[in-house]
Amino acid sequence: MGVILTGKIALVTGAALGIGAGIAELFAEEGAEVYVLDINGAKAADRAAAIQQAGGKAHALTADVSRSDQVAAAMQRMIGASGRIDILVNNAGIYPRKPFLETTEQEWDTMQDVNLKSLYLCCREALPHMAARRSGKIVNISSVTFFLGVKNLTHYVASKGGVIGFTRSLAREAGDFGVHVNCITPGAVKTEGEVIHADPAAIAAIVEQQSLKRRVLPLDIARVALFLCSELSDAMTGQTLNVDGGWVMY
Repeated sequence: MGVILTGKIALVTGAALGIGAGIAELFAEEGAEVYVLDINGAKAADRAAAIQQAGGKAHALTADVSRSDQVAAAMQRMIGASGRIDILVNNAGIYPRKPFLETTEQEWDTMQDVNLKSLYLCCREALPHMAARRSGKIVNISSVTFFLGVKNLTHYVASKGGVIGFTRSLAREAGDFGVHVNCITPGAVKTEGEVIHADPAAIAAIVEQQSLKRRVLPLDIARVALFLCSELSDAMTGQTLNVDGGWVMY
């Protein structure tokens, strides 16, 4: 087991699978006590159990991050059990593809609620606890698609652009309390959900455009999140780090 996050209490949303699972697992390996939050309670419990079996400390939480009452209840349970929150990773998100003219108002609203409003709800619950201790790390997961503009994902790209704007502005305010707020923009990451939403040929084409000709893995994103949630990044806030194998340069 590592020591970089020893003694830290971390909450990772959307942590049952994919990038969130990779982050939760690495944080636990590095000594953090991790709360695995997901809308799918059974899968969250499975992920927490797997972390425990590997020697880490983990607990499962069930919540729809777009619902204020459920987010508040999950945070209360966490604070009640562990007494504080040191790290919040806002990773939960959805990414269904849909042509703009076929996107319904409900689909637009759902995308913004899950991908962007959830940051507001989770940070609103976590920040007062961090501010009281004048310490905390918040990492928001956006997407490299914001820098590209991608067809059939207008509602998604809009939400992920909002994540970057949210990060920058909140960092200005949270800095007064000694709290860091940063962002990661992953590229095409090999996850369970990818097989549902992405065409293999399109993924191969992306890899060909990358400077590093290999798939980006959840662990790659997790390692950057680890950096942003540790003392190694103590002079950084309001920043966006791109992790896409050198696909997009900005």
